[in-house]
Amino acid sequence: MDRQQEFVLRTLEERDIRFVRLWFTDVLGYLKSVAIAPAELEGAFGEGIGFDGSAIEGFARVYEADMLARPDPSTFQVLPWRSQVPGTARMFCDILMPDGTPSYADPRFVLKRVLGRASDLGFTFYTHPEVEFFLMKNPPAYGQFPEPVDSGGYFDHTPHSASYDFRRDAIMMLENMGISVEFSHHEGAPGQQEIDLRYADALTTADNIMTFRLVMKEVALEHDIYASFMPKPFTEYPGSGMHTHMSLFEGDRNAFYEAGSQFQLSKVGRSFIAGLLHHAAEITAVCNQWVNSYKRLWDAAAATAGAGGEAPAYICWGHNNRSALVRVPMYKPTKDNSSRIEFRSLDSACNPYLAFAVILAAGLKGIEDGYELPPGAEDDVWALTDAERRALGIAPLPQSLDEAIRAMERSEFVAETLGEHVYEFFLRNKRAEWEDYRRQVTPYELNRYLPVL
Repeated sequence: MDRQQEFVLRTLEERDIRFVRLWFTDVLGYLKSVAIAPAELEGAFGEGIGFDGSAIEGFARVYEADMLARPDPSTFQVLPWRSQVPGTARMFCDILMPDGTPSYADPRFVLKRVLGRASDLGFTFYTHPEVEFFLMKNPPAYGQFPEPVDSGGYFDHTPHSASYDFRRDAIMMLENMGISVEFSHHEGAPGQQEIDLRYADALTTADNIMTFRLVMKEVALEHDIYASFMPKPFTEYPGSGMHTHMSLFEGDRNAFYEAGSQFQLSKVGRSFIAGLLHHAAEITAVCNQWVNSYKRLWDAAAATAGAGGEAPAYICWGHNNRSALVRVPMYKPTKDNSSRIEFRSLDSACNPYLAFAVILAAGLKGIEDGYELPPGAEDDVWALTDAERRALGIAPLPQSLDEAIRAMERSEFVAETLGEHVYEFFLRNKRAEWEDYRRQVTPYELNRYLPVL
């Protein structure tokens, strides 16, 4: 037994923890949980806990259902909303086959496999997400429209408002779980919040995002409101993204930094961006995996009104250009380690393990194959005409889940990154979602056409 496992077992006894929740996600990014007694944990560290993998979306077929969940002791945390005695703790799990080999259906393993490739090249991948979401007055109900908890706007500060009190309590809970918060504020739309998590390695960040989403929902329920990470719940307001800053480090050295180069961006950084641009269309179905995701990306009406330019819709990069898919933020003098890029298409409802895996793989592909970075776009890309964008070589992102699926279907790169099992299940599930959506008769159609046709 290693020292971290010993620490977990000792803490359970010292803090009277009676329930240990083992967490993992299915292929779509839904959080799964099973509770075990502390007496079972030592065995779980060694052999894992058996469960029926065929009951989990994308994990296994009926005839190969037996799987194991083995807790990762480095992810141990006491759940602060279960602070009464006896308490409850949680750990994320690695999913294994009965012979102890990693399951290729485990999204966490998909990311770990790509991180291993980066490590073989000498790199550590760090990420810093800006997570946006909405607070609603009521939980969702079929046929009812959501109502935001306030009418605030960007950076608005209203003492004792629901949003203000919520963010305070949510951040305290995150800090209690060892998840550091860098910034928090009211976002541009009524009821919309942003909380930025501090830089961490990508696996830790993905674990933190899964924890973050649950914590936000728990704190909202305590305030008698509801938190939603749906990419675009309101027609008239911008959607919720998860702009993610990222960098590669070689030991303590930022591999994206080069003194004296344009924007202080190294050749490694430029090739990483080139990889993201080259494979952007192919990875969009993973980064924006829901039908609703494309209402955020292609909110042209809001962009025209000056409210929607935060969501990128075209494949380009720029220095400090918030309409670009990839942005190179302003360099901070004397802070070499702050050199980074920002990938802006992600929404906060993605599966973070799979999304970080395809993003990192695309960047590494650019580095390994020496992709050349095209010229940057410094103008508002939304404001250009189609002809102007074509002249600049700026292609659009997929405009619907259907287009994104078709781009992913043609991609050997994404198939290799995700592995055959996850790749095939993901595409199968997304095709079914698109077909189900396509058949729907929407309230828009009924309201517009039924009275006049």
